[in-house]
Amino acid sequence: MKLLRSLSLTLFVFGLLGWFYIVLNSEIHPQTLSLPLTHLLPFPREDTFGTVCFFVSMISFFLWNLTREKKS
Repeated sequence: MKLLRSLSLTLFVFGLLGWFYIVLNSEIHPQTLSLPLTHLLPFPREDTFGTVCFFVSMISFFLWNLTREKKS
């Protein structure tokens, strides 16, 4: 349970940071959203990466809250 809690918090933070990067990137130069995230691979695109990061952070935050110890 402790491992799941640590992993879900880590995925939440990094997923949220990845999503935040794409949000800032789309405000600065939105024309690059349909381009690949890296020049090494054609997939994922920037917009796909942002969507996946958002859902990973949302699900991880949900799991992190489910595994939280209740204080009496």
